[in-house]
Amino acid sequence: MSNRTRAHVFVSGTVQGVYFRANTRDTAIEAGVDGWVRNLDDGRVEAIFEGPVDAVSDLVEWCHEGSPAAEVDGVVVEYGEPQGVDGFEIRY
Repeated sequence: MSNRTRAHVFVSGTVQGVYFRANTRDTAIEAGVDGWVRNLDDGRVEAIFEGPVDAVSDLVEWCHEGSPAAEVDGVVVEYGEPQGVDGFEIRY
């Protein structure tokens, strides 16, 4: 498991109502990354990504652009030890 990492990500900007969560889920599944994504009441999107270091890094980088209609202003990331999340889901 030493080649796995966990990223806790907060994305700000125009990231709600632009299919950001659905695109994040699809991109994560394609990359083999586990976790979840959800909208926050303050307009940001929060996500957890767990998986191979390179795949998680690529997904965090993807968040800087996000879905085609998104306008990302900022991405805040905290890395940590994986907690065994399995699969990827949109949380409500």
